[in-house]
Amino acid sequence: MTHKHSWSNKTAIVIGSSMAGLLAARVLANYVEQVTLIERDTFPAAGENRKGVPQGRHAHAVLAHGLQIMEGFFPGLIDTLISAGADYGDASELARWYHEGDYHQPAASGINAINISRPHLEAEIRTRLLALPNLQAWQGCDVLGLLTTPDSSRVTGVRVIRRRPGSAEETLSADLVIDASGRGSRSPAWLADLGYERPPEESVKIGVNYTSCTYERRPEHMPGVNALIMAASPEDPRVGVLLSQEDNRWILTVAAYMGEQIPLDHDGLCAYVRSMAAPHLYEVIKDARPLSDPVAHKIPTNLRRRYDRLRRFPAGYLVIGDALCSFNPIYGQGMSVAALEAQALGVCLAGGEHTLAQRFFTRAAQIIDTPWSTAVGNDLRLPAIEGPRTLMTRFINWYITRLHRAAHHDALVSAAFLKVIHLLAPPPSLLHPAVVWRVLRGNLRTAAITGHTPQLHPGIQKER
Repeated sequence: MTHKHSWSNKTAIVIGSSMAGLLAARVLANYVEQVTLIERDTFPAAGENRKGVPQGRHAHAVLAHGLQIMEGFFPGLIDTLISAGADYGDASELARWYHEGDYHQPAASGINAINISRPHLEAEIRTRLLALPNLQAWQGCDVLGLLTTPDSSRVTGVRVIRRRPGSAEETLSADLVIDASGRGSRSPAWLADLGYERPPEESVKIGVNYTSCTYERRPEHMPGVNALIMAASPEDPRVGVLLSQEDNRWILTVAAYMGEQIPLDHDGLCAYVRSMAAPHLYEVIKDARPLSDPVAHKIPTNLRRRYDRLRRFPAGYLVIGDALCSFNPIYGQGMSVAALEAQALGVCLAGGEHTLAQRFFTRAAQIIDTPWSTAVGNDLRLPAIEGPRTLMTRFINWYITRLHRAAHHDALVSAAFLKVIHLLAPPPSLLHPAVVWRVLRGNLRTAAITGHTPQLHPGIQKER
């Protein structure tokens, strides 16, 4: 449905077919006459990884709130993904969350999530997007820079060149240009070339290396369980994730901080996983048939660009997704934050063109604040991570440790935590008196148990 207002008879360009770019283009299609998606890659076949998304070969999560927004943008998306082999269901009942030496108590939480590979999800959304009558895609094109009015006060389009021999520079005009080109966005440099300030940046060095491999999924592998997540802790600052995927596969992703190397051969990877705190990661993969070679990726920092703090910004231009904020990927926030930003974009477009950038960046900053503080605060639990640890940060991390210990036996505490993780509730909800009481009671109970050992919940069996 196209909204008739000040955007009628106007055009828009989206730079990059990242998840943020696809979702932004979907929102724009409701408002402008023509949307052009410009992508440097050629779109791959369905289910194949796109060259410009090396992280697509690793485990991805769509958090519950992000999935709800995607379903709103593309009705029937969840059913289509399920029919393609995705696992969909309760994020507590079907998953095992390993924190502070044990698993959370699973139970029906009403928080529904989906397990699907990034390439398959991206392909399904892209196919639906490209079917819209007012959307076109320019594949295999590099954006060289921005077109502006003579005084540089407004962006009026882009300069592009096609990635084929003999191509000449072309120009494409638009009333609105959105940069969704990801962490490597050139917007700061383009703005500087136009006489604007670069956005201030906030960063926390994490040096995360992660390695992934896919395996055949067999019926005896954790029956009734489709995900196992081992969080990092000061005692074991590593992360392990095992998620079901379409085509009867598991994808294993393990991550380490501050540049620690993870083996890229099967035997070495298996031995590495065996040394991790959650034993059942190893129990699944030790005899499972690998379906791929291990692949690696790295993220040096949590990086946030504060466009909301710029005093001047050209009209007709926005930045979205990882080009705004790139999180530590182990928390699985990127795609869902992109969905929330796209939703905010729609609200801002409905308000017309006046002060669009100011309104959007303000809303986007409010969206980013929560996942940013969650990711950075959790990373700062690890002694090797450098950064300011305020008294409040130290208290929150002390409290969260005890919350996880209570969640080993209390499904309601676990559900409160999962609502925050899935962006369905704000972090302060974990300090609600009812939750605090259960955390305190749970820790008193644990302290009273002598010889406490980790519990093996349904679907996870002892080694035979």
